[in-house]
Amino acid sequence: MTETLFLSSDDVAALASPEAYVEAVREGYRERGQGAPADPRSAYLRTDPDGMFTDYAALLPETGAMGGYMYSAGFDAGDAWFVTPLFDAQSGEPLAIIDGASMNPFKTGAAGAVAVDSLAREDAKTLAVIGTGPQARGQVHTTATVRDFSEVRVYSPTAESRESFANEFADELEASVRAVSSSEAAISGADVVITATTATEPVFDGDHLDPGTHVTAMGQYHPDKRELDATTIERSTYVPDLRARVSQDAGSFIAAREAGRVSDDHVHAELGEVVAGTEPGRTADDEITVFDSGGTGIETVAAAALLYERALENDLGTQIPFAPASEALTGRRHDR
Repeated sequence: MTETLFLSSDDVAALASPEAYVEAVREGYRERGQGAPADPRSAYLRTDPDGMFTDYAALLPETGAMGGYMYSAGFDAGDAWFVTPLFDAQSGEPLAIIDGASMNPFKTGAAGAVAVDSLAREDAKTLAVIGTGPQARGQVHTTATVRDFSEVRVYSPTAESRESFANEFADELEASVRAVSSSEAAISGADVVITATTATEPVFDGDHLDPGTHVTAMGQYHPDKRELDATTIERSTYVPDLRARVSQDAGSFIAAREAGRVSDDHVHAELGEVVAGTEPGRTADDEITVFDSGGTGIETVAAAALLYERALENDLGTQIPFAPASEALTGRRHDR
């Protein structure tokens, strides 16, 4: 019997800063770039009731951890639950089971921040954010740790949402943060653009992107939905989180390919390859770069390992017994 740590949402909520998430996730992608295994998500859909069950995983040998996410969304409850199992990559033992909802925007945001640090211009000062939900918050919190932004523009179709978001971050960032009334006003002259929306069609016109802009798109991972138009994809040096998911659920790239605007060769590199230095990132100041983030086990395992170590240091969580197969896998009945 081994002891496995259960970490509730309250346990993990304040365990790590955005900076710590970014450094952990950067290391995870570096390991991926050097060959650490990770696969795209698998999604299982049901109708009546409508719902989705999703899982993905990764093994990070140098971090010493493996695991991933399993989550359900929809169904009769109309809600979502994020369960993160974490295993020791050396012994194989289960280290922790984490309620992963509160870490989600920060670990996903950290992947976006790592991409900004790897692909955006060093002198990037203006950030455009399209979307004002939890994922947009996570992206801003983490991205603000890798570039010194002086101006942040926020757009959402709902005026109240964009004003509230701008007011929230005006108190948190050492930057001028303001709501704008259109996506074009947000991206015009922006050095970094983040899209974190539930939109199923492109949220801006790629012709309006200035040369030298970096775009992180993380709101859609469905073959028939997209946040970026074909022009943006065609103009860009295109970097996904995992090459294997490009044809599976990278809707923006799939649409551009189906329109004949790009081919599979347009995929420049995985993010991990750029982080590890096995492929170049930005090579010119006027280059447009795109990071297509669909969510992977890489950032999940990296963040979960960070939270597990911090929880041990702070004596947080509840130990639960976990029986190894050598003890419990007997085939004998115990109901007699």
